[in-house]
Amino acid sequence: AIGDRLACIFVDNGLLRMNEVSLVETTFREHFKIDLTTVSAEDDFLGKLKGVIDPQEKRKIIGHTFIDSFKSAAKSVRNARFLAQGTLYPDVIESGKSLAGQAANIKLHHNVGGLPAELGFDLIEPLRDLFKDEVRRAGELLGLPEQLVWRHPFPGPGLAVRCIGEVTKERLDVLRKADNILLEEIVANDLYRKTAQTFAVLLPVKSVGVMGDGRTYDNVIALRSVDTSDFMTADWSRIPYEILATISNRIINEVRGVNRVVYDISSKPPATIEWE
Repeated sequence: AIGDRLACIFVDNGLLRMNEVSLVETTFREHFKIDLTTVSAEDDFLGKLKGVIDPQEKRKIIGHTFIDSFKSAAKSVRNARFLAQGTLYPDVIESGKSLAGQAANIKLHHNVGGLPAELGFDLIEPLRDLFKDEVRRAGELLGLPEQLVWRHPFPGPGLAVRCIGEVTKERLDVLRKADNILLEEIVANDLYRKTAQTFAVLLPVKSVGVMGDGRTYDNVIALRSVDTSDFMTADWSRIPYEILATISNRIINEVRGVNRVVYDISSKPPATIEWE
């Protein structure tokens, strides 16, 4: 129904995973043949996040900066009136809103509670009342590629909420490399479809280690993997020890500045899937 009237704006906030920008561009331009404009806004986002450690404040800053970048780019699109978002029902619930009324505010989702009150667009959220498993069923019925339908969720604020503490380019680079190794091993061991969400977290602490004959004082990476269908409750994934050992060894040996890897065995509730 929309056809060539759809113009997509991709805001590269500098908070994405390794090679994600090129993946998004290739998917939209080559597979879907959609008009896509990429906005490079890394410096703007990281500048505004400098010194910020509170997770709710991170989400608000990212939401506001996203809309500013989006609105600026949208000026080049004639008669742009609508903003379409992929908000899901768990996002709505965790942001303190639900079909039953107010709920406990667990965390702001930048596409629910983190955006400015006046968007300047008419907001369209066709998936707002659906859970992740329902969205995937809809995607399959629509004939979307399997790798897109079953792709693990990624938070709107990106790696900013997996980089605990201050978000800097240097810390993000460490996290990206560790996260990429984790996903490589999960895919190689045929665990990607068997787990619901798997990712690395960079902790705001350092630990003492030994490399060769020398003492190190470097970063700690936490691994998080959960099994769930609706993402409202989740249990930690029982990844075999030998696979965890390989992941740990690769991260410590291949990612400069990391000397310790831990595995998160918390279920939801009481823990949320994301750390922030």
